[in-house]
Amino acid sequence: MKTLEETLSDLKEKIEGRMPAAQVNIMHEATRKLEASGIAERILRVGDKAPSFLLKNQEGQDVSSEALLQNEKLLVTFYRGLWCPYCNADLANLKRYTDTFKAGGIRLLSISPQLPQHNEAIVARQRLNFDLLSDPGNAVAAQFGLRWEMVDPLRSLYDNNFNIHLPEYNGDNSWTLPVPARFIINQNGEIEYAEYAIDYTKRPNPEVVLEAMKLA
Repeated sequence: MKTLEETLSDLKEKIEGRMPAAQVNIMHEATRKLEASGIAERILRVGDKAPSFLLKNQEGQDVSSEALLQNEKLLVTFYRGLWCPYCNADLANLKRYTDTFKAGGIRLLSISPQLPQHNEAIVARQRLNFDLLSDPGNAVAAQFGLRWEMVDPLRSLYDNNFNIHLPEYNGDNSWTLPVPARFIINQNGEIEYAEYAIDYTKRPNPEVVLEAMKLA
């Protein structure tokens, strides 16, 4: 079976291989600019206090981090949206590990800026066994230091060429997204594991989390 890195690498080669070079260059340059923006310095680290949140899941039900942390740790993964093939591959891969996380006393959650109905669609499509939470305006993502704004020429590329209209998915006009990231939050509300990927086409294998939490 392929590793997640191999799956994502193959996916990137396939997607970018059929795109005009000019479009690929716009995407790569946007990633370079985001990396150079200093956003990594703002992302929460191990030992930081995690923001608490109360968000709607894919069924419109309230999910409280404070309530869940009374009984278990949380593994929170930030997800860009239904339209992102790399994110969907990551979620499908994470699904395989939910029982292992659960046995280690960890609840898996995903947070996305998109509206609940889009989260519901991907849960149904991939038969996910964990909640996807809607984060309006990326407000919670911002508290974790992950929110960034898509600007031209990348915004026009998504909007006009890819037909990915973020306001329709997210329900607001901010054109903001989260940097893909994962955090384990302990029952004291502290972050004890953190990872992120400024380059959204790359995600570490969940085995990295298992090893870090000594669940492997």
